[in-house]
Amino acid sequence: MTKIVVGVDGSSPAVHAAVWAAGEAVRRREVLRLVHAYVVPAYGYPDFMASTAQLREALRREGVQALSAAEQAVRGAEPEVEVETDLVEGQATAVLRAEARQARFVALGSRGLGGFPGLLVGSVATVLSGHARSPVVVVRGSGHDQPPPAQGQVVVGVDGSDASGAALGFAFDEAALRGVPLRAVRVWNDVTLEATARIYPLSVDPDDIDAAERDVLQAQLDLWIEKYPGVATQPVVARGLPARTLLEFGGQAQLLVLGSRGRGGFRGMLLGSTSQALIAHAPCPVAVVRADPAAEGAPAWTT
Repeated sequence: MTKIVVGVDGSSPAVHAAVWAAGEAVRRREVLRLVHAYVVPAYGYPDFMASTAQLREALRREGVQALSAAEQAVRGAEPEVEVETDLVEGQATAVLRAEARQARFVALGSRGLGGFPGLLVGSVATVLSGHARSPVVVVRGSGHDQPPPAQGQVVVGVDGSDASGAALGFAFDEAALRGVPLRAVRVWNDVTLEATARIYPLSVDPDDIDAAERDVLQAQLDLWIEKYPGVATQPVVARGLPARTLLEFGGQAQLLVLGSRGRGGFRGMLLGSTSQALIAHAPCPVAVVRADPAAEGAPAWTT
């Protein structure tokens, strides 16, 4: 049985992430695994203040409290969910990357502390989004320390890349489980036009580009519609900036799904401004899906 892993650090956003992931675990009939990682500093604490053993014990106590609080919140929201917890000494990034090898996905709060310091703007979310073998979901709400929305569509950004194909599979799966429509958004702009000069003539009508992009998007959707006939799909082709466009659609979504690496309108999405803007400002959870079908433990929706 696969598991849904949540990085827990004692913060309110981490608790929101755990509760959100518990709903996913119930829908999928999978185990929810809560993990707290901590590192004992090698320098900076003189022995007269606290010994290494005392510091380690204090960090372990904080970890136990963080896991207990998250588990209590989860059981209050989803009493039937199967929960397991783990307290690990190690770097958060390394611990969660190891967990991701066999996870359905890894969920993180939008802001971290304790065992996951600087989670949002630091290295953990970025490294996991780019290198974890499972999808990574940053659980966000409409405002600071707000729970994620329970209503709305699933929105997925599509650009024709392998990663966006994997994202489509994840998004269709989520929409089917939740019984909500799926909105697939393909964005083009002047950068896209320059990158696809071989496809379009030097002088083109924007309406012609819209039509061509819509055909490409529909063809990609058709690959999944046959597998998920019960999911109502809405293809959208828009001209503009990918981050701004997806943020607008995210206001009507309960989940926003992206491929880990894009091309065309999503060029450099993982490490560039688009993914950073969405993870930092989206009003709903953001799932980043990596295309790696050959990887051990690859998710079922990769093709």
